[in-house]
This record gives sequence, C-alpha cells and structure tokens, in this order.
Amino acid sequence: MPNMSYCRFENTLEDLRDCYEHIDETLTNEYEHKARVRLYKLCLKVTEAIELEDLEELFDKEVD
Repeated sequence: MPNMSYCRFENTLEDLRDCYEHIDETLTNEYEHKARVRLYKLCLKVTEAIELEDLEELFDKEVD
C-alpha cells in the first residue's frame, strides 16, 4: 500500500531504519540482494539531491 503524502517520510524512515539494522545479513535470494543494491544506489542519489542545511532551513530547526 502506498504511503499517504502527509506521512510519506515518517513511514519510510522506519522502513529504512529496519533495512539499516539488517544491512549486513546474508540474503538467501537474488531478488533481495538486487533490491539491497538498488536501495543503496537510491540512498546515494537522495543524499546528493539536497543539502542537509537546506532541509533544516525549511523548518528553521536542526534535526538529529
């Protein structure tokens, strides 16, 4: 089920945290391995898309 636009980032953050906690685990199927590589590449693109300072300025707050 797709994320609702008002909580897209919040829901995705929880899923990314789960992936991060299990990133080093051995995967038993090729589909999960390919998805892990695609997720890694996408995360690189996301971090290159905008500077953290720009995001924090949107709400005038620093986020940890």
